[in-house]
Amino acid sequence: MTTRKPLQLRLPPDLKDWIAAQAAANVSSQNSEIIRAIRERMERTEVQAT
Repeated sequence: MTTRKPLQLRLPPDLKDWIAAQAAANVSSQNSEIIRAIRERMERTEVQAT
C-alpha cells in the first residue's frame, strides 16, 4: 500500500491555469498532472546525473 502525505501548495495563477489546462487535455486530475510533471523532472535529473 502506498502512503501518501498531503501537501498544501500555493501556485501563481498562470501555473495553476496551465495545470488545469493540462489536466483537461489529458482527462486527468490536476494532482495527477503535478505528479506527472515532477516525475518527468526527476527522470531528466537522474539521466543527467549518470
